[in-house]
Amino acid sequence: MIDLRLRELFFDRKAVIDRVDKATRTVLSKFGAFVRRTARRSIRPRKKTSAPGSPPSSHTGLLKRFIFFGFDPKKHSVVIGPQRLSQRGRGDAPALLEYGGTTRLKRRGKRVKAKVRQRPFMGPAFKKEQPQLPALWRNSIKR
Repeated sequence: MIDLRLRELFFDRKAVIDRVDKATRTVLSKFGAFVRRTARRSIRPRKKTSAPGSPPSSHTGLLKRFIFFGFDPKKHSVVIGPQRLSQRGRGDAPALLEYGGTTRLKRRGKRVKAKVRQRPFMGPAFKKEQPQLPALWRNSIKR
């Protein structure tokens, strides 16, 4: 009788760990979806280039379509961001837009260095959604 009562006072370690892992996966996946949605909405379709410091314009729709998120079970984290684009040598375009930098372009048959000012879209989306994270964790571990 006493042995049974003592067991009720302690956590079942495997059950608790499983519930925490499930809650982590659920919460971080929701957070990833919210950040992705916010980043996609910030990229507007238009023909003009966006002003430096504001989210980039979407000329072809590739950048907007290729923003993904995924839960990493080994690190218990979520990875959110654009997939590396490989169309016509534009593989580094998402990082170049987010952080700025230099790249080589082909202009009138010549290779030219071009400086790209940053047009962040993932960082601001993350910062905008970050205050919601504690509310997502609240009451996330169920019996």
